[in-house]
Amino acid sequence: MQSLAQHIKQWALALGFSDIGITDTDLSAAEPHLLAWIDKQYHGDMDYMAKHGTKRSRPAELVPGTIRVISLRLDYLAEEVADGWQVLANPQLAYIARYAMGRDYHKVMRHKLQQLCTQIAQHTTNFSYRVFADSAPVLEVALAEKAGLGWRGKHTLLLNQKRGSWFFLGEIYTNLALPIDTPARAHCGSCNACIDICPTQAIVAPFELDARRCISYLTIEHQGSIPEALRPLIGNRVYGCDDCQLVCPWNKFAVPTTEPDFAVRHGLDQISLLECFGWTEDIFHQKMAGSAIYRIGYAQWLRNIAIGLGNAPTSTTILQALQLRQNDADPMVREHVAWAIAQHS
Repeated sequence: MQSLAQHIKQWALALGFSDIGITDTDLSAAEPHLLAWIDKQYHGDMDYMAKHGTKRSRPAELVPGTIRVISLRLDYLAEEVADGWQVLANPQLAYIARYAMGRDYHKVMRHKLQQLCTQIAQHTTNFSYRVFADSAPVLEVALAEKAGLGWRGKHTLLLNQKRGSWFFLGEIYTNLALPIDTPARAHCGSCNACIDICPTQAIVAPFELDARRCISYLTIEHQGSIPEALRPLIGNRVYGCDDCQLVCPWNKFAVPTTEPDFAVRHGLDQISLLECFGWTEDIFHQKMAGSAIYRIGYAQWLRNIAIGLGNAPTSTTILQALQLRQNDADPMVREHVAWAIAQHS
């Protein structure tokens, strides 16, 4: 098993993964924090977080027979991506989370995980497994921390001393009794930069996030009306938010991804709000096909951009664009467009 584990790690790096670690399934230390977070209703409309109960913190309940978890990192920050701070400082532009610049990470990660499992199966017997790419009740960060890939930062994301936080996580649940790696140690110290920078103060305490205030949740997971009090704080962030990562000192060690699927598509790293708002539904589907953005749908896309336009400096062009959509067929879009127009009155 020691030899197999070494080979698995070599194969993973050869497939393009940034790092790999192995851990057991004991998440008893993380489970109370998960249950307390749900009890506080910090998961908002994400009902699935509560519905799955302890399956998230007990891997063998989700996949019977699981005794080990192989945790993997995959860097995603494109080399040619525009500077995030500069985009945020230009209210005419739409800020889109850097993880969504290219192909949908679920597909890329799942494909690579399956490739690795196929290779493992060729070199051992009685290998059962299941792969996950942000696609099931899995405590990704807690498992990655135990596997030695990094530590949970105060913003709740995983941090790595050599790569910062611009990466995805994926897991392989398996029945193989592989040797486990040493958990990572925390290195945030007294730094509170991520807490201080959060536009909506969603990081209510170190290591504790109220998703109901988080811009990533509001613009992606939340499907209804965005609370009016939070709309001005969203600024020009139309899909996700990276402020806590942009400000994190550990991200000075981040390196560009070598994965071509994560290269910037359609100029999304510095596209104008007006251009996005002018897309027809067919254009949205065409440009966002194969992207993580596709799943929020056209109406939610327009809702988010309407808020960005409402927060932009007043201009005749912006007002005209908003007025063209004030009778949109979707009531949610109409509501947010009306709000945006009112901001310029």
